[in-house]
Amino acid sequence: MKRTLLFILSALLLAGFASAGGGRDLPEPENYLNLSLGSGLKTLDPALSNEIDIGNNLFEGLIREREGVIHPGMAESWTVSADGKTYTFRIREAFWSDGTPLTAYDFEYSWKRSMDPALGAEWAWLWEYTNVAGAREALNGTIAPDEAGVSAVDDRTLIVDLVQPTEYFLGLISLVFFHPVRETAVAAGADGTWSMDPELCVSNGPFRMAEYSIGEGLVMVRNEQYWNADNVQIDRINMMFINSPSTAYSAYRNGELDLIFDVPPSEVPRLVAEDPDFHIFPILGTYFYNFNLDLDIWQDARVRRAMTLAIDRGEIVTVLGQGNVPATGLIAPGLLDHAGRDFSIHSGDYDIPSDDSGYDEARELMAAAGYPDGEGFPEFELLYNTGEGHKLIAEIIQEMWKVNLGITCRLENQEWAVFQTSRLEGNFELSRGGWVVDFPDPMGFLAIFQSDNLYNRSNYVNRDYDTLVSGANIAGGRDHFEPLYAAEEILMSELPFIPVYHYTDSYLVSPVLQDWSRSVLGWLDFSTARVER
Repeated sequence: MKRTLLFILSALLLAGFASAGGGRDLPEPENYLNLSLGSGLKTLDPALSNEIDIGNNLFEGLIREREGVIHPGMAESWTVSADGKTYTFRIREAFWSDGTPLTAYDFEYSWKRSMDPALGAEWAWLWEYTNVAGAREALNGTIAPDEAGVSAVDDRTLIVDLVQPTEYFLGLISLVFFHPVRETAVAAGADGTWSMDPELCVSNGPFRMAEYSIGEGLVMVRNEQYWNADNVQIDRINMMFINSPSTAYSAYRNGELDLIFDVPPSEVPRLVAEDPDFHIFPILGTYFYNFNLDLDIWQDARVRRAMTLAIDRGEIVTVLGQGNVPATGLIAPGLLDHAGRDFSIHSGDYDIPSDDSGYDEARELMAAAGYPDGEGFPEFELLYNTGEGHKLIAEIIQEMWKVNLGITCRLENQEWAVFQTSRLEGNFELSRGGWVVDFPDPMGFLAIFQSDNLYNRSNYVNRDYDTLVSGANIAGGRDHFEPLYAAEEILMSELPFIPVYHYTDSYLVSPVLQDWSRSVLGWLDFSTARVER
């Protein structure tokens, strides 16, 4: 690429956004949006990417979810059989960004590709929770993906067979992981690299890629081939990769950015009190720390519970000032069970207080484990990924453990890509963790602590727990939720993790951006947004 994105953005700002490089037909200058993302990208291939905010605007699945409401996407309609096991989707007349038709066969190819063990998709485990017939067997290699219950009958008809009714199925397949890719585009670049090349990236969402510069950013422009292109009102989205919240915040204040996802923690209280453009939303996610249970230091459950009780979660969320809710369990509020009860509230707090009232019990547990006032307990390291908020939380908890238990914790931070590798390979003692649920069901939380789940960073193994969660996944109603309650009881009694708080999303959004929306699971949707400058 001849010009970096930073140069492009600077030149466009100076020139009134009159043009941009590459000889492409770019949109009118008044309809642009500038925003920052925290880090660079490895891929935008839906089956391989965890970059949801870009993927949700670059691609589109069968349905689109906004604010918890299901809307037709590539499927203009669908029907469900009387037994709830067969979904028939009517694919609308639609086109890829290069003008070629999009068909039901594209979905069949994409879905079967993503469940193929040979691809090694990080999110492939989601297939287990779709209950698509044959998906589990395809994942473990006992059948070929072609034998799974996904079939295109013709260009406009996709039939999906489930092994049992699954109430959250439509919500689950709204995820980027289930978005389609074009087979010829995939063939043009191995391991998802096609999706990072504007010349090769063929997409079907409201936007298409126009520019990309490694480590600096990308430009998306309105996709004229999108089925609902007439209602897409933003012509160009300029995304810059800015790791520092302070740098992004300064750029926002200087008018160089219209939206940022992270602000310096020190600014949050003032923004909450004074700035109507600072938005906070609850999100179905939990911030926690993972014990590495392969290590001898964490084998005593009394130590793990003591460290859990020695934290004042109320103080932490007060310091953060973002409306977070102290977490006394894994599952965030907002998910209902078969009786219409909030699962998190009904399951209780497992005798984990949100304030400082657990300190005495914490000291007693450490003494019972052989470490009165922390004496003899080895120094250990807490690993977190670079970020001002993560650093602040780690420092607060480090001090709480020192004062309340007499134990010493070293802090170590790593950049995101290195941090990801360290956690995956188990190169840590205690590490920052977190999970935002992928579908609106407690299963989405509890599954990550099953022994064979890729995201089980603690290496937690409990066969009774595995059996309960697996059993819940093939049942409905009471038979689905009661095992999940029992599974969380086991998890919270053994505590392979330390719950800290339930997430909120916060955005600082310029008034120039109007009518934007978000998923109940947290990602942004610009397909119907507009810009007024």
